[in-house]
Amino acid sequence: MDFVGLAVTRPVLNMVTKTAIGAAAGAGLALSIPAVVSAMGFTAGGILAGSLAAKMMSAAAIANGGGVPAGSIVALLQSIGAAGLSAGAQAALASLGPLGVAASSLF
Repeated sequence: MDFVGLAVTRPVLNMVTKTAIGAAAGAGLALSIPAVVSAMGFTAGGILAGSLAAKMMSAAAIANGGGVPAGSIVALLQSIGAAGLSAGAQAALASLGPLGVAASSLF
């Protein structure tokens, strides 16, 4: 196959295509996580009453004697809901797509 004057084999073209799809999937993951967390009820204004987030917070508080411990999943999700993902977290998630594609091509 001729691609811009270069001879490109089908396996190479398939790998490039898979990597591009993986990169797009990773970027989509990084962008969709804050939206999903917000839909659960973890918002910038706090936990939304009556939401899944409120139920999770209640369960965590009951299990821990009345408070939600720092570093718990509820605290982490509230942090994402309030401030979004850090640039480092976004980069890490975006890199998962191509890495997954590269790993799958080994098998």
